[in-house]
Amino acid sequence: MPTNPVLVVHGGAWAMPDDVVDAHLSGVRNAAAAGWRVLAGGGTALDAVEAAVVIMEDDETFDAGRGSFLNRDGRVQLDALIMDGNTLRTGGVGCVERIANPVRAARKILSESPHVYFVGEGAERFAAEHGISLCRNEDLIIPREVERLREYLARGEKSGDDLFAPAISHDTVGAVALDGNGNIAAATSTGGILAKAPGRLGDSSLIGCGCYADNQSAAASTTGWGEPIMKLVLAKWAADRVESGSLPEWVAQEAMNYLQQRVNGHGGMILLDAQGRYGIAHNTPRMAWAVHTAEQQEAGISRNK
Repeated sequence: MPTNPVLVVHGGAWAMPDDVVDAHLSGVRNAAAAGWRVLAGGGTALDAVEAAVVIMEDDETFDAGRGSFLNRDGRVQLDALIMDGNTLRTGGVGCVERIANPVRAARKILSESPHVYFVGEGAERFAAEHGISLCRNEDLIIPREVERLREYLARGEKSGDDLFAPAISHDTVGAVALDGNGNIAAATSTGGILAKAPGRLGDSSLIGCGCYADNQSAAASTTGWGEPIMKLVLAKWAADRVESGSLPEWVAQEAMNYLQQRVNGHGGMILLDAQGRYGIAHNTPRMAWAVHTAEQQEAGISRNK
C-alpha cells in the first residue's frame, strides 16, 4: 500500500539569539521544500534527505559546508552520514577539507562502494573519482568564522569547556524522510565545533550516534555537543525504543532527558518511523526545525510538545 510521505529537518540546537532566528527559519524551510519536491515527485527518502541537507550545506547560516566553524588550525573540516532504512546501506565521510557538500560524497559511498566510511584525503580521492568536484579549503571559509576563531583564540583556551555550552552555536544539520514506498532514510552533516583539534570527529557522521535509519525501527538525526551523544549511541538508542513500541514523539524527548541526566549533554533530535509518526525534541533553549507533509508545512525554533 502506498504511504503518505513525511519530511522533517533540523538546523541546529542551541541558545539561538533573536537576530539569527529568521535566517535559521528560512534555511530549514528551504531545505524542507527541496526535500519535499523529491518526495512529491515520487522520489525516494534517500534522495529527499540528501536534497534537504545539500540546501543547508550551501547556506552559510549553518555549521555545515561553507560557513562552518574553523578548527584550531583555521581550516574547515566536514563530516556527514547518510543511511537507507530499507537496505541499511550507509555512507559516511569524516574530516574532509575539499568537499563543499559532504553529504553528496557520503551518498556516493553508499551507492558505489563496498565500504561504509572514508576519512580525510581518502574520502576526497573517492569523491573525485566518482564525479564530485573538489574545492579549495579557502572556498569554505567565510569572514564571520575567521573573526569568531580569532576572538576565541585571543581569549585563550582556558575556558574551552564553554565550547560545549548551550549558548555556543551547534548548527549541525539533518533530515529524516518517509517516502511513498514506505522506506525511511536519514542524513546528518556538520562542520563540528569551534576550534576543534584537527582530526576530531563528532557524532554526526557516526552510525547510530548522530544518524541512523532502519525501516524496522526509525530514522534519526541529532545535533548538539557530539561527545556525550557518541557515548550514548543516541540515535540507535532512540530507534530501538521506537522498535519496542514507543511513539517517536515520546522517545525524542526521552532521549533528550537521558542525554542530560546521564552525561550532562545537550542537543536536539528529529525522529521518524515508517508509519509517518515523528518526534522533534531538544534540551537547549532553541532548535531550528521544519516539517513537510501533504497536509502540513510548519517550521519553528522551539518545540515544547
